[in-house]
Amino acid sequence: MTIRIPRFTRSERAAHWLLAAAFFTMLLSGGQVPHRWTWTTPALDVHVGAGLVLIGGLLLLTLRGRALAGTARELSTRLDRGDRAWLSPRRVLTRRPAPPAGRFNAGQKLNSRLLALGLAGLYATGGWLLLAGHQLPGDLHGPFAFVTTVLVGGHIFMAVVNPSTRHAMVGMTLGWVDREWALHHHRRWVRRMEDERSG
Repeated sequence: MTIRIPRFTRSERAAHWLLAAAFFTMLLSGGQVPHRWTWTTPALDVHVGAGLVLIGGLLLLTLRGRALAGTARELSTRLDRGDRAWLSPRRVLTRRPAPPAGRFNAGQKLNSRLLALGLAGLYATGGWLLLAGHQLPGDLHGPFAFVTTVLVGGHIFMAVVNPSTRHAMVGMTLGWVDREWALHHHRRWVRRMEDERSG
């Protein structure tokens, strides 16, 4: 019998899919913006509009509840000994089992931080492009877009293609995951959650 446990709240899932939709809208529209553009260029309007919708939507979701703030705290906590062991190249190369992880494993924490840096770089260089045109900071917009897209691609691979982590997509779409899967990948989180319920 499958036992389901809650993984992500509605606001967390809404923030994730808002980010995904806005990012891909910006990626596709950004590729259509010509080198010489004006404020009436349709692709630029879509590109900038998606960026503004992302910021406004995330602010609104954050103000509506505490779940997103808690998620941000969990993702930004200092990497502990277990996280460093999880990221160990020796462990990965020898295919040793990963140490027990909390709600987010070290790979998810690292990926979220790099994505946040990538998005910050995209907004900073994009703003420079809009206000000052093609100068050095603005010309870094393309490289930032490339690196951030690679990170997103790795995230999609783990969520959609990789068999051992593909079940995580259920959590981000329906909000729950199978307890046995969660015990295998996020044992410390499951035990803590069950202790809190029983206590």
